[in-house]
Amino acid sequence: MSQEVFSRYDSADYLKTEEDIAGYLEAAAELAGDDPAFMAQAKARAKALLQRLGTPGDVRSDEVNTGDRR
Repeated sequence: MSQEVFSRYDSADYLKTEEDIAGYLEAAAELAGDDPAFMAQAKARAKALLQRLGTPGDVRSDEVNTGDRR
């Protein structure tokens, strides 16, 4: 019997716009609850994604709730 091989899956591969990343942060905020380390990791990931898009990589806490980029 052959062994199944799976490719790497990263949901971030599907975040193509600033709006997608804002949605990612909103979902992370819902999942994080009271875990600041979870949100710190999500914000770091969002910053890297924004830089990949060529936009400023600052992620403010007010963006997490509203999804606004100013």
